[in-house]
Amino acid sequence: MIVYQEYAPLPALRPWLACVWTCRVQAGNSVLTHQVLPDNCIDILCQDQQDSSFAVGMMTAPISVVSQGLVQTVAARFKPGAAASFFRLPLCELNDGRTDIQTLWGRDLAARLADALWSDPLENEQRIAILQDHLLLRLRTGAPPSAPGLTGHAIALIERTQGRLRVDSLAEQLNVSRQHLALQFRHKVGISPKLFARICRFRAANAALQRVQGAPDWAQLALEHGYFDQSHLIHDFQDFAHSSPETWLAGKQL
Repeated sequence: MIVYQEYAPLPALRPWLACVWTCRVQAGNSVLTHQVLPDNCIDILCQDQQDSSFAVGMMTAPISVVSQGLVQTVAARFKPGAAASFFRLPLCELNDGRTDIQTLWGRDLAARLADALWSDPLENEQRIAILQDHLLLRLRTGAPPSAPGLTGHAIALIERTQGRLRVDSLAEQLNVSRQHLALQFRHKVGISPKLFARICRFRAANAALQRVQGAPDWAQLALEHGYFDQSHLIHDFQDFAHSSPETWLAGKQL
């Protein structure tokens, strides 16, 4: 059994956080596996198993999460491009992996966070408050929060068009070179603007697919979401879901 719940972040953290969330997995003696797709976000997860706290970087492919026994998680999901205010390294170094909070924030802060979260039995809301307090502390003691700047404007344009904006056109609108834009994305977002846009487009197509009643018109779905043809839609599903659209839809309907 998996119980997942999202909460709105504190007002002071809303410029950076999309949500905070909790998850309780009760697998007993069995093993539960669920798939997580790329979503253009970076998360911090704190789990009660071995007091584990870590950041999950930008994903360029799906991951399978395997759980056994009882696992409790409290986490924060950064808005696209917002995690740079909390980490002192190029975000591309976090891609497709998990990095211990101890490595990112130091042993003392990581130990205090784990002790506050798991030393006593607490309600979800209490653990969420503790995690957000530590994020606010990191915001105050780390590098000064950066203004949205170039990457923030680029992300807004890409998301507004659901990934259908070409990178050349994006760079032209922002009056920068394509190379400079790509470099800024690697440092402050984690992945290239082209890949960021592809994931936006895939997520929009996948969300639309979930709303379809009956058999989808795959060619029309591809056209509506900016794909050159159906084969390009299939290619993105294979890259970001490791599945064809038909197989993915059938699995979600079970």
